[in-house]
Amino acid sequence: MIRSAAEFGARVREHRKKQGWTQTQLAERCGTGERFIVDLENGKPSCQLEKSLIAARTVGIDLGDLKTAAPPPATEADDDLGYLPRFS
Repeated sequence: MIRSAAEFGARVREHRKKQGWTQTQLAERCGTGERFIVDLENGKPSCQLEKSLIAARTVGIDLGDLKTAAPPPATEADDDLGYLPRFS
């Protein structure tokens, strides 16, 4: 399970590199600018969701159907939702 923008960006970077693409090449395939890909891979939390999903699908990340995806078994660490960012 991806729990943060940083983890999501790292997953996109990993898959992009497996494809042998540069950030510029991925940006061209997604119809975005290179700066967006850089920010996405660096885990910028304010990246646009739609563009992020396009980039993930472009590099082959299967996001699945959120309505039918079974949630992973809860662990004690999940119960407190401590992994979620806190905004003050």
